[in-house]
Amino acid sequence: MLPSIRAFGQQLRARPGASAVGAGSRRLVFARLMPGLLLLIACLGPGLLLAGAALVPPAGKSAASAVPESTGPTLHLSCGRGKASGNPVAEFMYFVPLISMEPVSVVKSAGNTQRARMVSATRSFTARSFLVTCEFEFSGEGTQQNIIDHAAKVRRHASALKAGGSLDHQLGSINVQGAGSVSIKVEGTVRAQVPTVTEVRLRFNGHGRASPVTITLYDIGYSDGAFQRRNESVANVSTLVFRRDSGPARMDITVASVKRKGASDNFWQNLMGSLKATTANLLLKPIAVEPAGNEAMLNFGLALASNARSFTFPRARNLQVGSGASGQEGMASK
Repeated sequence: MLPSIRAFGQQLRARPGASAVGAGSRRLVFARLMPGLLLLIACLGPGLLLAGAALVPPAGKSAASAVPESTGPTLHLSCGRGKASGNPVAEFMYFVPLISMEPVSVVKSAGNTQRARMVSATRSFTARSFLVTCEFEFSGEGTQQNIIDHAAKVRRHASALKAGGSLDHQLGSINVQGAGSVSIKVEGTVRAQVPTVTEVRLRFNGHGRASPVTITLYDIGYSDGAFQRRNESVANVSTLVFRRDSGPARMDITVASVKRKGASDNFWQNLMGSLKATTANLLLKPIAVEPAGNEAMLNFGLALASNARSFTFPRARNLQVGSGASGQEGMASK
């Protein structure tokens, strides 16, 4: 359902500097803002206006023809605690196989009850930009892993690895354990009456809560006649950031803690993990991602900004459907 013009006008009047002296001034300001206002209201409908998209379908084509033949899961974005069951966390995290340059296997623990639900949203609009923050809650029990298969990459670099080279800081998996929360901040611009999302930032450790999201990292080398995983570590994720840039699509990662795989969960190890994270955030380079996956996350941000009821991911071509394997066959840990 489209929000009323009155409700949307209240959002504009609420921002600093939006009020004008005298009724005549207010009518003049409103008249000047009306084109952008109508555009943003149109964005709130089921058919989202994407950057660069035509306002009407080309002649001879229906709106339905734009729907891909094969799609990923649909996220229901109803807002409010206890009003909706939300979505399985595995569907919320579907963006991982979407952005991955390598095949991904999704593994859930037996009896997994993890769900993600939007609990609040704050939207701020001006004539030239918008800023939206949506809070999601992870509830339930279990773990969900997105395991990245580097076998093809190892084959591509086999000669260099056997000659003593290494593939450093490889992302092995992105995992969600138990309950937690994620805050999604969407920033964008409005130019020529077209809204464009420029950044989508996911923060997993807000409001003083520990992040439920971890990543595994390791180096790949060759020794003793086999390819080996070395220097394996586990990092608690603070943020994942997707941007609209002119260059190759990349994802920024910041972490709150970095520990060697199997390290104890005690005060000393946690302290050392936090100190290592400070250094890691200075050294971690943005990770190359699939352009289609990066665009999907920007479109997800537009859906949140537009107060859409749902968002459907495109199909992840690198998702290994029905595979419960580790995706790391042929590589031993060392």
